[in-house]
Amino acid sequence: MSSHTQQKNFTQGPIAGPLIGFTLPILFALLLQSMYGAADMLIVGRFATSADVSAVSTGAQIMMTITNLIASFSMGTTILLGQQIGQGRGKQGGETIGASIWLFFIAGIVISLFMLIFANSLASLMNAPEEAYTRTVSYVRICGAGSLVIIAYNLIGSIFRGIGDSRTPLVTVAIACAVNIAADLLLVAVFHMGTAGAAIATVAAQTVSVVISLVLIRKQTLPFAFSRTQIRYNSGIIRRVTSLGLPIAVQDLLVGMSFLIIAAIVNSLGLIASAGVGVAERICGFVMLVPSAFMQSLSAFVAQNVGAGKYDRAVKTLRTGIGLSLIAGMAMFTLSFFRGDLLSGMFSTDPEVVAAGADYLKAYAIDCLLTAFFFCYLGFYNGLGMTRFVMLQGIISAFLIRVPVSYFMSRQRPVSLFHIGLATPTASFFQVLMSLAAMAYVKKHYLSGRKS
Repeated sequence: MSSHTQQKNFTQGPIAGPLIGFTLPILFALLLQSMYGAADMLIVGRFATSADVSAVSTGAQIMMTITNLIASFSMGTTILLGQQIGQGRGKQGGETIGASIWLFFIAGIVISLFMLIFANSLASLMNAPEEAYTRTVSYVRICGAGSLVIIAYNLIGSIFRGIGDSRTPLVTVAIACAVNIAADLLLVAVFHMGTAGAAIATVAAQTVSVVISLVLIRKQTLPFAFSRTQIRYNSGIIRRVTSLGLPIAVQDLLVGMSFLIIAAIVNSLGLIASAGVGVAERICGFVMLVPSAFMQSLSAFVAQNVGAGKYDRAVKTLRTGIGLSLIAGMAMFTLSFFRGDLLSGMFSTDPEVVAAGADYLKAYAIDCLLTAFFFCYLGFYNGLGMTRFVMLQGIISAFLIRVPVSYFMSRQRPVSLFHIGLATPTASFFQVLMSLAAMAYVKKHYLSGRKS
């Protein structure tokens, strides 16, 4: 590939305009990603049974945890590329990409084997309802077999965000979304394959997306030379990518596990509760789009400024991101809290499932206001390279707050999904407090010019 192109430089000029311009393609990509996942639930909810809805919900929770793990780990590549560009060392990017491909290929093989072997155990740990158990196992095995494709899909996005290109990942997600919806309609609505059809559609869509994306990428130019010979083990780069990405991945894995535990708690309450929360979780994927987009964009934006030594500019970027994210958060709060029944009704025709989903969504509505703050803080700290702090606050909030509160609320009678859901904004509140406290460290070690 040619090395003659211009990557976006975020270290000069105004902040708000470039930040919005970089965030919007990420937001649209996340929107399409959520539509990609929601298509399974929407079509299964319309053309299959409540058992299929529960199976897809539980199986998708497991796969979402794996996908988030990979996406988070690949943030190490995004941050390293961003810092190299900010430092004027963009030509080293080819070696970084080559080593990352090698690393994630090995990870993909390991994860595929794990999902195939332990699908039954995972379904049991999730307390999958008896009526949906076999279908849950089937979903996990089919999607698990395609883990290598899922990893390639996420790595492509992380590489391009690292060089300041958020549009190419948007194209790859758009392709996957379109293929997934078409495949879902064919396999679930026409051939009535239920859960298995939804899983096959998911893997097929990502496979097509990766193949087409590779063709598109070969026609583009990169800000550095890259060839197949650079795809090899490079201990220095792999160590650096791992030191940046592994803490984020561990944090997201453990946070994901906390949500799996909550799902298992809810599954023990019966099929309606399981399906209702599954519907609500799909909607939450849309509700959290804006803060998630700002978290990813801030990571790349801040990384370049850190590489250039412009820490004050990085802080200004954080404040801008919070302000923009909060505006959207207030809108999402209003919609989710007061019209959760309307949103849930898009994914199920069962009145009991719709009511259960709406009840759970009220708690997530509160979280919309809090994530506008701490998601931006997480992106900021990732860009600084403080990924161990990101890991620590995630673990504390997940296992000392979210899971215990969920369990406690599930033991109250009568059981309220709204009360169980309150565990999430409670954890988010403490994450905001921890993020604010960490700014004292930032002021001492970064803003004073004494980087540690």
